[in-house]
Amino acid sequence: MTVIAAVHYEQGRPVQPIDLTQDSPSSDNGFDWMGLFEPSEDEMALVAHRYGLHPLAVEDALNGRQIAKVDSYGEQLFVIARTASLIDGRIAYGETGIFVSKHFIITVRHGSARSHTPLRAQLETSPNLLMHGPDYVLHAILDYIVDGYFPIVNTIEEDVLAMEERLLEGYLRREDIMSLFALRHDIIRFQRMLGPMEEMARRLANLEFSCIDHNTIPYFRDVLDHVKRAEFRMAGLREVLSSVIETSKLVEQQQQGVITRQLAAWAAILAVPTAIAGIYGMNFDVMPELRWKYGYFGVVAVMVVVCTTLYARFKRSGWI
Repeated sequence: MTVIAAVHYEQGRPVQPIDLTQDSPSSDNGFDWMGLFEPSEDEMALVAHRYGLHPLAVEDALNGRQIAKVDSYGEQLFVIARTASLIDGRIAYGETGIFVSKHFIITVRHGSARSHTPLRAQLETSPNLLMHGPDYVLHAILDYIVDGYFPIVNTIEEDVLAMEERLLEGYLRREDIMSLFALRHDIIRFQRMLGPMEEMARRLANLEFSCIDHNTIPYFRDVLDHVKRAEFRMAGLREVLSSVIETSKLVEQQQQGVITRQLAAWAAILAVPTAIAGIYGMNFDVMPELRWKYGYFGVVAVMVVVCTTLYARFKRSGWI
Protein backbone atom coordinates (compact mmCIF):
# COMPACT_ATOMS: atom_id res chain seq x y z
CA MET A 1 0.00 0.00 0.00
CA THR A 2 1.36 3.44 -0.92
CA VAL A 3 -0.14 5.24 2.07
CA ILE A 4 2.62 7.42 3.49
CA ALA A 5 0.53 8.61 6.44
CA ALA A 6 -3.14 8.41 7.39
CA VAL A 7 -4.23 10.03 10.64
CA HIS A 8 -7.48 11.26 12.13
CA TYR A 9 -7.29 14.66 13.90
CA GLU A 10 -9.58 16.18 16.51
CA GLN A 11 -9.10 19.60 18.05
CA GLY A 12 -5.94 19.96 16.00
CA ARG A 13 -4.30 16.87 17.52
CA PRO A 14 -3.67 13.41 16.04
CA VAL A 15 -6.08 10.93 17.61
CA GLN A 16 -5.62 7.64 15.80
CA PRO A 17 -4.35 6.17 12.55
CA ILE A 18 -6.91 5.55 9.84
CA ASP A 19 -7.90 1.98 9.08
CA LEU A 20 -8.80 1.76 5.40
CA THR A 21 -10.50 -1.57 5.91
CA GLN A 22 -13.34 0.30 7.61
CA ASP A 23 -16.14 1.44 5.33
CA SER A 24 -16.81 4.72 7.13
CA PRO A 25 -14.63 7.58 8.36
CA SER A 26 -12.98 7.28 11.75
CA SER A 27 -15.27 9.81 13.44
CA ASP A 28 -17.69 12.58 12.59
CA ASN A 29 -15.60 14.97 14.67
CA GLY A 30 -12.37 16.45 13.32
CA PHE A 31 -10.95 15.38 9.96
CA ASP A 32 -8.80 12.76 8.25
CA TRP A 33 -5.49 13.59 6.57
CA MET A 34 -4.19 10.91 4.26
CA GLY A 35 -1.09 11.05 2.08
CA LEU A 36 -0.66 8.70 -0.90
CA PHE A 37 2.33 8.32 -3.21
CA GLU A 38 1.73 7.01 -6.72
CA PRO A 39 -1.10 4.64 -5.72
CA SER A 40 -2.37 1.87 -8.00
CA GLU A 41 -5.90 1.92 -9.41
CA ASP A 42 -7.07 -0.65 -6.87
CA GLU A 43 -5.61 1.31 -3.96
CA MET A 44 -7.16 4.52 -5.23
CA ALA A 45 -10.51 2.79 -5.72
CA LEU A 46 -10.44 1.71 -2.07
CA VAL A 47 -9.86 5.29 -0.91
CA ALA A 48 -12.46 6.65 -3.35
CA HIS A 49 -15.08 4.21 -2.06
CA ARG A 50 -14.37 5.08 1.56
CA TYR A 51 -14.65 8.85 1.08
CA GLY A 52 -17.04 9.03 -1.89
CA LEU A 53 -14.60 10.75 -4.23
CA HIS A 54 -15.85 11.86 -7.63
CA PRO A 55 -14.78 9.47 -10.45
CA LEU A 56 -13.49 12.28 -12.68
CA ALA A 57 -11.32 13.63 -9.88
CA VAL A 58 -10.02 10.13 -9.14
CA GLU A 59 -9.15 9.66 -12.82
CA ASP A 60 -7.21 12.96 -12.86
CA ALA A 61 -5.42 12.04 -9.62
CA LEU A 62 -4.23 8.76 -11.15
CA ASN A 63 -3.15 10.38 -14.42
CA GLY A 64 -0.12 12.22 -13.05
CA ARG A 65 0.13 14.47 -16.12
CA GLN A 66 -2.36 17.23 -15.41
CA ILE A 67 -1.86 20.99 -15.31
CA ALA A 68 -2.55 22.92 -12.13
CA LYS A 69 -6.27 23.47 -11.62
CA VAL A 70 -9.11 23.51 -9.10
CA ASP A 71 -12.44 21.72 -9.62
CA SER A 72 -15.52 21.73 -7.40
CA TYR A 73 -17.65 18.60 -7.03
CA GLY A 74 -20.50 19.55 -4.72
CA GLU A 75 -19.19 19.53 -1.16
CA GLN A 76 -15.77 18.38 -2.31
CA LEU A 77 -12.90 20.26 -3.88
CA PHE A 78 -10.20 18.76 -6.09
CA VAL A 79 -6.95 20.67 -6.56
CA ILE A 80 -3.94 19.78 -8.68
CA ALA A 81 -0.64 21.52 -7.92
CA ARG A 82 2.59 21.09 -9.88
CA THR A 83 5.76 20.38 -7.94
CA ALA A 84 9.35 21.03 -8.94
CA SER A 85 12.73 20.08 -7.49
CA LEU A 86 16.38 20.08 -8.53
CA ILE A 87 17.89 16.67 -9.19
CA ASP A 88 21.48 16.50 -10.46
CA GLY A 89 21.27 20.08 -11.67
CA ARG A 90 18.08 19.54 -13.68
CA ILE A 91 14.51 20.48 -12.80
CA ALA A 92 12.29 17.45 -12.13
CA TYR A 93 8.56 18.10 -12.25
CA GLY A 94 5.83 16.30 -10.37
CA GLU A 95 2.20 16.62 -9.47
CA THR A 96 0.10 16.53 -6.33
CA GLY A 97 -3.65 15.95 -6.45
CA ILE A 98 -5.56 17.08 -3.37
CA PHE A 99 -9.11 16.05 -2.37
CA VAL A 100 -10.68 18.37 0.19
CA SER A 101 -13.95 18.39 2.09
CA LYS A 102 -14.99 19.53 5.55
CA HIS A 103 -14.03 16.16 7.03
CA PHE A 104 -10.98 14.99 5.12
CA ILE A 105 -8.01 15.97 2.97
CA ILE A 106 -6.26 13.41 0.75
CA THR A 107 -3.06 14.08 -1.18
CA VAL A 108 -1.90 11.97 -4.12
CA ARG A 109 1.70 12.63 -5.15
CA HIS A 110 3.30 11.70 -8.47
CA GLY A 111 7.00 12.22 -9.14
CA SER A 112 7.44 14.65 -6.26
CA ALA A 113 10.77 14.35 -4.47
CA ARG A 114 9.58 16.35 -1.44
CA SER A 115 7.48 14.37 1.01
CA HIS A 116 4.83 16.10 3.14
CA THR A 117 6.11 14.38 6.28
CA PRO A 118 8.09 17.45 7.50
CA LEU A 119 5.05 19.64 6.92
CA ARG A 120 2.79 17.26 8.82
CA ALA A 121 5.24 17.16 11.73
CA GLN A 122 5.45 20.95 11.76
CA LEU A 123 1.66 21.40 11.80
CA GLU A 124 1.20 18.79 14.51
CA THR A 125 3.32 20.97 16.80
CA SER A 126 0.74 23.76 16.34
CA PRO A 127 -2.70 22.30 17.17
CA ASN A 128 -4.22 25.79 17.08
CA LEU A 129 -3.46 25.88 13.34
CA LEU A 130 -4.71 22.37 12.59
CA MET A 131 -7.94 23.26 14.39
CA HIS A 132 -8.85 25.37 11.35
CA GLY A 133 -9.50 22.13 9.48
CA PRO A 134 -8.72 20.65 6.04
CA ASP A 135 -8.91 24.02 4.27
CA TYR A 136 -5.98 25.32 6.33
CA VAL A 137 -4.06 22.09 5.63
CA LEU A 138 -4.75 22.68 1.92
CA HIS A 139 -3.19 26.13 2.21
CA ALA A 140 -0.20 24.71 4.11
CA ILE A 141 0.41 22.07 1.42
CA LEU A 142 0.17 24.59 -1.41
CA ASP A 143 2.44 26.98 0.44
CA TYR A 144 4.90 24.12 1.03
CA ILE A 145 4.87 23.26 -2.69
CA VAL A 146 5.30 26.86 -3.83
CA ASP A 147 8.12 27.49 -1.35
CA GLY A 148 9.92 24.61 -3.03
CA TYR A 149 10.11 26.73 -6.20
CA PHE A 150 12.42 29.36 -4.74
CA PRO A 151 15.56 27.21 -4.31
CA ILE A 152 15.21 26.45 -8.02
CA VAL A 153 14.77 30.13 -8.85
CA ASN A 154 17.83 30.99 -6.74
CA THR A 155 19.94 28.33 -8.46
CA ILE A 156 18.92 29.49 -11.93
CA GLU A 157 19.59 33.08 -10.88
CA GLU A 158 23.12 32.16 -9.78
CA ASP A 159 23.72 30.32 -13.06
CA VAL A 160 22.53 33.32 -15.09
CA LEU A 161 24.74 35.73 -13.12
CA ALA A 162 27.73 33.40 -13.54
CA MET A 163 27.05 33.27 -17.27
CA GLU A 164 26.90 37.07 -17.34
CA GLU A 165 30.27 37.32 -15.55
CA ARG A 166 31.89 34.91 -18.01
CA LEU A 167 30.55 37.02 -20.84
CA LEU A 168 32.20 40.13 -19.42
CA GLU A 169 35.52 38.30 -19.29
CA GLY A 170 35.35 37.39 -22.97
CA TYR A 171 33.20 35.78 -25.59
CA LEU A 172 31.37 32.59 -24.59
CA ARG A 173 32.74 29.18 -25.42
CA ARG A 174 30.66 26.46 -27.06
CA GLU A 175 30.03 24.82 -23.67
CA ASP A 176 28.80 28.15 -22.29
CA ILE A 177 26.44 28.61 -25.23
CA MET A 178 25.01 25.12 -24.72
CA SER A 179 24.51 25.87 -21.01
CA LEU A 180 22.91 29.20 -21.87
CA PHE A 181 20.27 27.64 -24.11
CA ALA A 182 19.67 24.87 -21.56
CA LEU A 183 18.98 27.57 -18.95
CA ARG A 184 16.63 29.32 -21.34
CA HIS A 185 14.77 26.05 -21.92
CA ASP A 186 14.44 25.47 -18.15
CA ILE A 187 13.13 28.99 -17.59
CA ILE A 188 10.52 28.67 -20.34
CA ARG A 189 9.28 25.33 -18.99
CA PHE A 190 9.19 26.70 -15.44
CA GLN A 191 7.18 29.73 -16.55
CA ARG A 192 4.81 27.44 -18.44
CA MET A 193 4.17 25.60 -15.17
CA LEU A 194 3.78 28.78 -13.08
CA GLY A 195 0.99 30.19 -15.28
CA PRO A 196 -1.66 27.56 -14.37
CA MET A 197 -0.40 27.55 -10.77
CA GLU A 198 -1.10 31.27 -10.53
CA GLU A 199 -4.58 30.83 -11.98
CA MET A 200 -5.33 28.00 -9.55
CA ALA A 201 -4.17 30.07 -6.56
CA ARG A 202 -6.19 33.05 -7.80
CA ARG A 203 -9.38 30.98 -7.94
CA LEU A 204 -8.84 29.72 -4.40
CA ALA A 205 -8.18 33.28 -3.20
CA ASN A 206 -11.12 34.93 -4.97
CA LEU A 207 -13.92 32.36 -5.34
CA GLU A 208 -16.13 30.85 -2.67
CA PHE A 209 -16.14 27.09 -2.12
CA SER A 210 -18.33 25.22 0.34
CA CYS A 211 -15.41 23.42 2.01
CA ILE A 212 -13.24 26.53 2.42
CA ASP A 213 -13.97 28.86 5.30
CA HIS A 214 -14.05 32.56 4.56
CA ASN A 215 -11.41 33.20 7.24
CA THR A 216 -8.95 30.96 5.38
CA ILE A 217 -9.08 32.95 2.13
CA PRO A 218 -6.31 35.41 3.18
CA TYR A 219 -3.95 32.43 3.50
CA PHE A 220 -4.63 31.49 -0.13
CA ARG A 221 -3.92 35.08 -1.13
CA ASP A 222 -0.54 34.65 0.49
CA VAL A 223 0.06 31.56 -1.68
CA LEU A 224 -0.97 33.59 -4.72
CA ASP A 225 1.54 36.28 -3.81
CA HIS A 226 4.30 33.68 -3.56
CA VAL A 227 3.46 32.26 -6.99
CA LYS A 228 3.44 35.76 -8.47
CA ARG A 229 6.81 36.48 -6.89
CA ALA A 230 8.31 33.31 -8.38
CA GLU A 231 6.83 34.13 -11.80
CA PHE A 232 8.10 37.72 -11.62
CA ARG A 233 11.64 36.58 -10.82
CA MET A 234 11.62 34.01 -13.60
CA ALA A 235 10.38 36.62 -16.07
CA GLY A 236 13.24 38.89 -15.00
CA LEU A 237 15.76 36.07 -15.41
CA ARG A 238 14.43 35.34 -18.87
CA GLU A 239 14.98 38.98 -19.84
CA VAL A 240 18.50 38.91 -18.41
CA LEU A 241 19.23 35.70 -20.30
CA SER A 242 17.95 37.26 -23.53
CA SER A 243 20.21 40.27 -22.95
CA VAL A 244 23.15 37.90 -22.34
CA ILE A 245 22.46 36.24 -25.69
CA GLU A 246 22.28 39.60 -27.48
CA THR A 247 25.36 40.93 -25.68
CA SER A 248 27.26 37.76 -26.56
CA LYS A 249 26.51 38.38 -30.22
CA LEU A 250 27.66 42.01 -29.94
CA VAL A 251 30.86 41.02 -28.12
CA GLU A 252 31.64 38.41 -30.76
CA GLN A 253 30.99 40.90 -33.57
CA GLN A 254 33.18 43.49 -31.83
CA GLN A 255 36.02 41.02 -31.41
CA GLN A 256 35.69 39.95 -35.02
CA GLY A 257 35.91 43.63 -35.99
CA VAL A 258 39.07 44.07 -33.91
CA ILE A 259 40.68 41.04 -35.56
CA THR A 260 39.63 42.29 -38.99
CA ARG A 261 41.17 45.72 -38.35
CA GLN A 262 44.38 44.15 -37.07
CA LEU A 263 44.65 41.93 -40.12
CA ALA A 264 43.94 44.88 -42.41
CA ALA A 265 46.56 47.02 -40.66
CA TRP A 266 49.28 44.37 -40.89
CA ALA A 267 48.31 43.64 -44.49
CA ALA A 268 48.74 47.33 -45.31
CA ILE A 269 52.12 47.45 -43.56
CA LEU A 270 53.37 44.32 -45.32
CA ALA A 271 52.01 45.51 -48.66
CA VAL A 272 54.61 48.32 -48.87
CA PRO A 273 57.82 46.19 -48.72
CA THR A 274 56.10 43.53 -50.81
CA ALA A 275 55.27 46.05 -53.54
CA ILE A 276 58.75 47.62 -53.52
CA ALA A 277 60.48 44.23 -53.49
CA GLY A 278 58.20 43.07 -56.26
CA ILE A 279 59.06 46.04 -58.43
CA TYR A 280 62.80 45.66 -57.95
CA GLY A 281 62.51 41.96 -58.50
CA MET A 282 61.56 42.49 -62.12
CA ASN A 283 64.35 41.96 -64.61
CA PHE A 284 64.63 45.45 -66.22
CA ASP A 285 67.84 47.30 -66.93
CA VAL A 286 66.48 50.80 -66.53
CA MET A 287 65.17 51.27 -62.96
CA PRO A 288 65.64 54.10 -60.42
CA GLU A 289 68.96 53.90 -58.54
CA LEU A 290 69.65 50.45 -60.02
CA ARG A 291 73.35 51.22 -60.59
CA TRP A 292 73.75 53.34 -57.45
CA LYS A 293 76.23 52.05 -54.92
CA TYR A 294 73.86 52.56 -51.99
CA GLY A 295 70.66 51.70 -53.86
CA TYR A 296 69.98 48.53 -51.88
CA PHE A 297 70.35 50.30 -48.55
CA GLY A 298 68.24 53.20 -49.75
CA VAL A 299 65.35 50.94 -50.78
CA VAL A 300 65.48 49.05 -47.47
CA ALA A 301 65.52 52.38 -45.60
CA VAL A 302 62.43 53.54 -47.51
CA MET A 303 60.67 50.30 -46.60
CA VAL A 304 61.54 50.70 -42.93
CA VAL A 305 60.45 54.35 -42.81
CA VAL A 306 57.14 53.73 -44.58
CA CYS A 307 56.33 50.61 -42.49
CA THR A 308 57.24 52.39 -39.25
CA THR A 309 55.05 55.35 -40.18
CA LEU A 310 52.10 53.11 -41.00
CA TYR A 311 52.56 51.12 -37.78
CA ALA A 312 52.59 54.33 -35.71
CA ARG A 313 49.43 55.64 -37.36
CA PHE A 314 47.59 52.33 -36.96
CA LYS A 315 48.74 52.14 -33.35
CA ARG A 316 47.33 55.61 -32.60
CA SER A 317 44.07 54.65 -34.30
CA GLY A 318 43.74 51.52 -32.15
CA TRP A 319 43.92 49.15 -35.09
CA ILE A 320 46.97 47.36 -33.67
